[in-house]
Amino acid sequence: MGDVEPLYYADYLQLDRLLSSQDLESAKQGETVHDEMLFIIVHQAYELWFKQILWEIDEISDLFSQPTIDESEMLQIVRHLDRITEIQKLLIAQIDVLETMTPLDFLEFRDYLIPASGFQSAQFRLIENRLGVRPGDRVRLAGSPYTTAFSEEDRSRVEAAEKQPNLFELVDRWLARTPFLEQGDFVFWDQYREAVHAVLDHDRRVIEKNPNLTAGEREEQLRSFDHTFDLFEAIFDPERHERLLATGERRLSFTAFQAALFINLYRHEPALQEPFRLVTLLVDIDQGFTAWRYRHALMTVRMIGRRVGTGGSAGAAFLTRSAEKSRVFSDLVQLATFMIPRSALPELPPEVEGRMRFRFEDEA
Repeated sequence: MGDVEPLYYADYLQLDRLLSSQDLESAKQGETVHDEMLFIIVHQAYELWFKQILWEIDEISDLFSQPTIDESEMLQIVRHLDRITEIQKLLIAQIDVLETMTPLDFLEFRDYLIPASGFQSAQFRLIENRLGVRPGDRVRLAGSPYTTAFSEEDRSRVEAAEKQPNLFELVDRWLARTPFLEQGDFVFWDQYREAVHAVLDHDRRVIEKNPNLTAGEREEQLRSFDHTFDLFEAIFDPERHERLLATGERRLSFTAFQAALFINLYRHEPALQEPFRLVTLLVDIDQGFTAWRYRHALMTVRMIGRRVGTGGSAGAAFLTRSAEKSRVFSDLVQLATFMIPRSALPELPPEVEGRMRFRFEDEA
């Protein structure tokens, strides 16, 4: 290494910059408020974790962008997704730390923050866009687009991310390439449709013959059953699926939705275990951010009640609506609706099962 000076811990982490970046607004006004330090550090930590999540999403997207994905790369994708879910646990846990500050403590410096707001976190909006939150799904801020509160530079970055391929789109394409669904004369969905009809016919008879139901209750349950039957039929009918896409009840493409269901149904097969883990982690990430948004909304009620947020939003009400509308992989969450008991699953032909299992044969 020659005469290169040894690396020093504080220099490597740039601690002089990091630890001097807590600039209290209350101190500028001549009266330092103790809990503002906590408020700043927690939110700076959020932004550091957001940066790491974006780093992971970008790597996942690069791997998914390939025409084919090697098994070893699948393991890498799963590892990156798993890391995001662990970070999400920290995001929620940080709220517990922030809530050691009481509402009265917060009111001591809250007015100094106006009009700054967490709504202006460009990194979090980048995360949402890179995952696949659609502009039309966003809650408007006082009637204006969500980008209104950003600086010109941040607005450009966030709007550019809307136009880039997002993780949802990449996953949709990957799922649509799933093999095994057809093999020679075997078409899985013909077999599965027969099995589904047998299970649903049994369920309908249970409702019709249940002596504990009143006539009104039976009629209501049968109406609900008919709706479920129609949703099942959309699994096998591209035109019905397109209608669900048009109404917003579906988002995945027809083939991708079928593939995701197949992966869940036969997740015990070796070739599908990593894909199942991946699909499960996407659901975990979607629900993790939903849980964080709801937890944030509860904290907001605790801290400011029903006041307007510092950035001009409707406070907790805005955060709650945002949590409800910002889910990306809701189709994957709803797959449980379309599963049938394992004992009723169609048996796969030996040649299909053979392709899904890893074998080692000794040359001897």
